[in-house]
Amino acid sequence: MDDPQELDRVVTPRGELVLRRVGEHLEVVSNGVFLMDTRAGSSERALVHEALAAHPAPASVLIGGLGVGFSLCAAVAHDRLERIVVVEIEQRVVDWHAIHLAHVTADAVADARVTVTVDDVHGHLDRHPVAYDVVCLDVDNGPDWTVTDDNTRLYAPGGIGHAVRALTPGGVLAVWSAARSTRFEALLRERLSDVRTIEVAVDVPRAEPDVIYLGRRH
Repeated sequence: MDDPQELDRVVTPRGELVLRRVGEHLEVVSNGVFLMDTRAGSSERALVHEALAAHPAPASVLIGGLGVGFSLCAAVAHDRLERIVVVEIEQRVVDWHAIHLAHVTADAVADARVTVTVDDVHGHLDRHPVAYDVVCLDVDNGPDWTVTDDNTRLYAPGGIGHAVRALTPGGVLAVWSAARSTRFEALLRERLSDVRTIEVAVDVPRAEPDVIYLGRRH
């Protein structure tokens, strides 16, 4: 196995953020906890593809969390989208996409339909009441395992309320999670119609698949 090579390390208001290379892949570590990498991305892409497929005519999408860019690339691949807004809290993560991750997302970031905003998703949804046909949230590790404490707000009733209000009538909310959460699923069923879950197998030695939650605004 290749030894990790540290490419960048920064301390943000949310703690330490590290980008490292392992072989041909890149990994993001937050406060000592593995967060994401460039190895697969099937569930992050599925988050967007499934959400757009659940809407009859999606023209706009907000993606909460840039990460390594898999969800953004999935959105750009849909020609029918007219507006793609990505909200990422860490400026350094955005900077990485101009350097270390350019081979993954350069074309997507340069797409004329794309706007990348550095902001907290929870606060952004609260302060900017712009309606989207689809909202996709991929922040931290999901509702029940957040590396950053403040991210729990996004998965609480208030945070989901902001996300639902950001949807057009009949709009679709999609939420990525590293594990199934019955508590969170119940919360979504209180706020949305047609709630369903999609499990995506992961190619790493752990038991639980990634989970995508989908629901429609009443």
